[in-house]
Amino acid sequence: MNVPEIENRLEKIETLLSELIQQKTQKEWYSTADLAELTGRAEFTVREWCRLGRVTAEKEVDGRKHEWRVSHAEVQRILNHGPRPLILRN
Repeated sequence: MNVPEIENRLEKIETLLSELIQQKTQKEWYSTADLAELTGRAEFTVREWCRLGRVTAEKEVDGRKHEWRVSHAEVQRILNHGPRPLILRN
């Protein structure tokens, strides 16, 4: 390889690295506030989705505080397909 080819490849690598740095970091778990922001819904609505099973979520206990957390895969499912339908049980 000659010097211009190396410089060209280096420039491409730097451009790709800059693009990667600018992308949002993917989280493993999202809070109800995060999911509300992503879906454009109120945080109360997202908490209700979790409580009613419309969203697969886990309850995280931190001292006296209990908060829902939603996996990245579930967030992607919600963004693509919406929350599951509400099933009323007698």
